[in-house]
Amino acid sequence: MTEERFFLYDDKEESETRFVGFMGKNNRFDLAIVKTNRHFGKKLVLNIQGNRFAIIGHDDLEEEGYLEYAFGISEEDADELRQFLYEII
Repeated sequence: MTEERFFLYDDKEESETRFVGFMGKNNRFDLAIVKTNRHFGKKLVLNIQGNRFAIIGHDDLEEEGYLEYAFGISEEDADELRQFLYEII
């Protein structure tokens, strides 16, 4: 006997994905940036090398320590990532 699955949501949506790789001073960034209508204008940023991701908007870029925590990176690396993300978000 199979239990019925209780879905919170099950939606399909068109998305646009940008793949970007760049070298910072101390770290390589390989990112997938996903744009959808789902996250209130924020983008889903996946760090492929670090196997971590975050939903990021301008407000998140300005929150102290957010990128360091979300991606498990140093303050210096987060500053480089933040500069890049300001250009595309």
